[in-house]
Amino acid sequence: MGGFIFNNQPGSYFPCNFNHQASIELIHIKLTANATSLGGSSFSEFCTKWYLTVVNWEMALLTPLFAFLYHLPQVYKWLLKPYYVASFFMSIAFLAIRKTPGICDHLSTQREDGNSCDFDWREVEILMFLSAIVMMKNRRAITVEQHVGNIILFSKVANVILFFRLDIRMGLLYLTLCIVFLMTCKPPLYMGPEYIKYFSEKTIDDELERDNRVTWIVEFFANWSPECQSFASVYADLSLKYNCAGLKFGKVDVGRYGEVSKKYKVSTSPLSKQLPSLVLFQGGKEVMRRPQVDKKGRAVSWSFTEENIIREFNLNELYQKSKKLNKPKGDKVSQSQFPTVPEEEDNEYDLCCW
Repeated sequence: MGGFIFNNQPGSYFPCNFNHQASIELIHIKLTANATSLGGSSFSEFCTKWYLTVVNWEMALLTPLFAFLYHLPQVYKWLLKPYYVASFFMSIAFLAIRKTPGICDHLSTQREDGNSCDFDWREVEILMFLSAIVMMKNRRAITVEQHVGNIILFSKVANVILFFRLDIRMGLLYLTLCIVFLMTCKPPLYMGPEYIKYFSEKTIDDELERDNRVTWIVEFFANWSPECQSFASVYADLSLKYNCAGLKFGKVDVGRYGEVSKKYKVSTSPLSKQLPSLVLFQGGKEVMRRPQVDKKGRAVSWSFTEENIIREFNLNELYQKSKKLNKPKGDKVSQSQFPTVPEEEDNEYDLCCW
């Protein structure tokens, strides 16, 4: 769910073949004819500009609406998963208690009118502050999962603060529920199509060095990382578009294989912000990686959008060069939908020829 796509063409957001330029030219011709009959062309120019303005505003407003309606069944199916249902109820817990008649009557309040079933000024201030943080965090979000995840995370933080302020016992109870939920319920993993080879600590070196002509892009990830979970769909989409005999995509779980993280210098600490890391290998040797790491071992801020990856890793040029490579004998690529377990080898599919 990395973005809205119609007609299987990235960037095509309108669900029908509508040629705006041809329509504008047609309107301009008709308006010019009408204006000529009225004795001037200024009327035509005015109407053409007016039409362009209306079209631009319609596209700005209607395109997101059409995109949302088009993906509505998928969004519902995704949001109705147990993790998101439980997270939703936990996110609105304080709102429900504060607004439920019979319960809110017994709560304390700092409102001057004594109405305990409405927010006081301090609660509104806390909610507004955390809303501003969510908006700032979502500016860098690249997928719907990240947007929703940020809203859920900071909603829970707001609930903890509000419950502790209201009653320390309620705060402790809610915090305990959050900890139990965090330990027992994980966000659903990406299960869509992909052309990705999953490595273990025993297979990664052999695979990277098997054929010096093959370029590998390898993602170092951990299942517990929200950033890695959000990036999974973007990386899978790239593998479907660019995988071929000479350009392949791999993943290795450094949270599971600690020796791999040490050898390739990918820190699994949440403070280092190195997860996920994308590394380009040519001839079995590292050529470049994103995000880059500074002298203190911290990752330099970098956005894992599809556009950034295509540009930084020169994927279009790599693809054009790599698809000319003949399929190496004995080389096999596996296709998996289960990122937590390295999969068995299967026959190779050369997407470059399709």
